[in-house]
Amino acid sequence: MPEENTIEIEILGEENGLLAAEDPVRDIFSLLGDLRIERGANFIKTLKAIANHPSFFPVKGEIYTYSTGGEGSDDYDNLLNAARKAVEHGYRVFILPNPKEFRTADFIFERKGVYKMFDLKTIQGKSSVSNRLLESVGQTNRVLLNMIVDYNPVALARNIKTYFEKNPNAIEVLIFKGRKILSVLREDAESKTFHKLFIAKYIK
Repeated sequence: MPEENTIEIEILGEENGLLAAEDPVRDIFSLLGDLRIERGANFIKTLKAIANHPSFFPVKGEIYTYSTGGEGSDDYDNLLNAARKAVEHGYRVFILPNPKEFRTADFIFERKGVYKMFDLKTIQGKSSVSNRLLESVGQTNRVLLNMIVDYNPVALARNIKTYFEKNPNAIEVLIFKGRKILSVLREDAESKTFHKLFIAKYIK
């Protein structure tokens, strides 16, 4: 066989090998659908894949905040408001699209290589925290409460404790109050001293 033909076959073989090794980019909605059944390491792996999906682009005028669109949605201003506060606390924020076929969360937050998914509940006016928290059941196991209104800290502590009691899959309630950030984990809410410690931190 002529030498030039041998070289050509080797090069084609390398190209074919590279093509075979590349995974096709999956649709972001199918990845979001996977999160509904995945747990543990597979869940985190898919969160990372979604955050690194090519459909995300930087939100104009914002830093460390990314979206796939949806600027015209009714809740977009609330999403941006919460995203800005998250960025202030060192997070990169990915605003998730809304699939028509199923409910999903609003954000992926990333900080120091740790990825978490949150459902946003903006608390304003006479919004009931208890009802808003229960709305998130089935969407994600982490909820972000962005407090736009003064809320009775005793009632808030009671609402959060009830949420963990009624949702066995719940992991965290993250609270933005002004420039303050509070994280309540399940083990915190189950503590006998939870109400006292939470109220002290919330009003500090």
